[in-house]
Amino acid sequence: MPQSDTFLWNVMIRGYTDHGLFLDAINLYHRMRYQGVRTDNFTYPFVIKACGVLLELEEGEKIHGNLIKLGLDADVYICNAIIIMYGKLGHIGSALKVFEEMPVRDLVSWNSIITAYSLVQQYLSSMEWFREMLRQQIRPDKFSLIIALNVCSLCVYCSGGREIHCFALKSGFALDVMVQTSLVDTYCKCGMLSYAERVFDRIYLRNVVAWNAMIGGYTLNGQPLQAFSSLKKMLKDDNLDVDNVTLINLLPSCAQLGAVLQGKSVHGLAIRKGFLPHPVLETSLLDMYGEFGILKFAELIFNQMVDKNLITWNAMIALYVQNGWNEKALKLFEELLSGYLKPDTVTISSILPAYAKLASLRECRQIHGYVMKLNYHSNLFVSNSLIHMYASSGDLVTARTLFDQMSSRDIISWNTIIMAYAIHGMGRMSMELFSEMKERGFQPNGSTFVSLLTSSSNSGMVNEGWAYYNLMKQDYGIEPQIEHYGCMLDLIGRTGNLDQAMSFIEEMPLLPTARIWGSLLNACRNKGNIELAELAAERIMSIRHDNTGCYVLLCNLYAEAGRWENSEHIKSIMKKAGIEKTLACSTVQTKFRLHRFFNQDRSHIESDMIYNVLGIISRNTGPSKCEEYVNKFKPSDLARKKANLPENHSIRLAVCFGLISTALGNPVLVRKNTRICEDCHIVVKRISEITKSEIIVGDSKVFHHFRDGYCSCGDYW
Repeated sequence: MPQSDTFLWNVMIRGYTDHGLFLDAINLYHRMRYQGVRTDNFTYPFVIKACGVLLELEEGEKIHGNLIKLGLDADVYICNAIIIMYGKLGHIGSALKVFEEMPVRDLVSWNSIITAYSLVQQYLSSMEWFREMLRQQIRPDKFSLIIALNVCSLCVYCSGGREIHCFALKSGFALDVMVQTSLVDTYCKCGMLSYAERVFDRIYLRNVVAWNAMIGGYTLNGQPLQAFSSLKKMLKDDNLDVDNVTLINLLPSCAQLGAVLQGKSVHGLAIRKGFLPHPVLETSLLDMYGEFGILKFAELIFNQMVDKNLITWNAMIALYVQNGWNEKALKLFEELLSGYLKPDTVTISSILPAYAKLASLRECRQIHGYVMKLNYHSNLFVSNSLIHMYASSGDLVTARTLFDQMSSRDIISWNTIIMAYAIHGMGRMSMELFSEMKERGFQPNGSTFVSLLTSSSNSGMVNEGWAYYNLMKQDYGIEPQIEHYGCMLDLIGRTGNLDQAMSFIEEMPLLPTARIWGSLLNACRNKGNIELAELAAERIMSIRHDNTGCYVLLCNLYAEAGRWENSEHIKSIMKKAGIEKTLACSTVQTKFRLHRFFNQDRSHIESDMIYNVLGIISRNTGPSKCEEYVNKFKPSDLARKKANLPENHSIRLAVCFGLISTALGNPVLVRKNTRICEDCHIVVKRISEITKSEIIVGDSKVFHHFRDGYCSCGDYW
């Protein structure tokens, strides 16, 4: 390439940029300078654009400094590019400084500063600059309106969207298809579907972009059938073909309908059309298969992706967490950390629930420290997730401290702290927080009442639970969903009135799920009603064949009643289906490590001391309740059952070790992956009374706070 021909170098840099080869564009710019080729005002806009896309702040600042030396920092085209670059890099102060120091501004300059503020999510400021442009009597073009409408859609600024619509009507832009499409998109994102449909119907020549906006709007507003209906009209009435955006908008509709076959068909269409690989489309496919719980397909797509961006990683991590594959989520997060991508607030908010489920309190504190290092702790979503993590890890004190230290709160913050006290069986505190929340002007939503009903159930506050259930419908117009009905069944189960529980299920306007029948089955367990338990189990298994807890609970009920044939039949069903009983494991965290215990465990280095303490405690707590019915078992099962008596359960070993290793005055914190059995529950209450220690046991459902011979759950869990 001739060294002196600046034009040819500029063409090549622009070519690289236009084709997404941004790093190549920057490298070619450096090569151009190295070879002594003169740069001009046509060189820099494309190099600056490449820096913005690659988030290369240091490189961008160097180029900006070089422009000042060359005297090109006053060029309007270059300044416009710099404003956008600083906006993408999050340095809005630098963008504003460039804008204010421009000797001459054109319409693109105003559009650029409006865009820059939207890029840093300062939407109100962005709209204020749009209004300032109007006050300065700068006449917007259609791109100005499109940018402003995009801002309104991002911050759900409905009145702003209508304001711009009025301006478009007055200024003659209302018939421009690009402006009309932006209006459709804004109204859909503001939940104003009737307005969107009205604008859409008036588009004279609808293109695929307009149809995509309408299809996406229906999907966003939970109308998947309308989305598919629009697709048919687009294909037949306007004779248009789908593009990758059409499929991206359709995939969530498949998930909303639970239409696995249609989802797979859309996936197949994407392959046939040659739309893959495509990061956004592949991420949408990940989300869809995650909603279906088909993790095998999601993993296949993720592993085959060539260009994984942070959004893709976040989607896969969230998918694992939502489907309960927390170990895989943590492993994937570690893999992300070892690469070049830096986690953002979405990543942290997605992974913290996995830490809450699996990690030790020490590991939770470590990830909290990492969040502080990244300076994400002030982010509202991250703060809410941290509160949930600590509460779910047994450290309610830290959870409350973080809540009290929040500079701003939203309804999710209040719901999270109310639920935190609920899972710790502290219903009164949950209700006090609810009253405080209302006093501060927050309107409760459906999730708020899930937290309150859970709190009522876990704390045995039956009357209060019914009061909240009625309040939700009568005062706030919130129709109960399946989660609310599940909580109410737990509440009714506490009373032992199984007839009322069954009537409640029959009167529900929603189809009972495995969660609903599971609540009834648990109530039957506590009352020993095998006939109704069989009905509940049958319904659960017709919905979810792999529900381990259902099989185990029914098997134990049969065994305790001496119905051996039924018990053995359940075991054979589990064996044929490849369903294994969850291996009970209890953990205790000391200063330096996490200690794991299993039933009859003697692998711990302090086993002799643990069993000595256990023996002393057993002599002081009296005989096991379980010994009263152990002789009911068949002779062939008797030896195994005696080996698995509660006195050998992991929870007792963990509590004993906790008493040995925990400083006096500090609570003993034990985590268990399955529910604590009734006998162990009685024994731990006695231990707390004898040792005058507070013992916190977090099982698979709730945290039990044992103190002075009492438990926060009120002996129902």
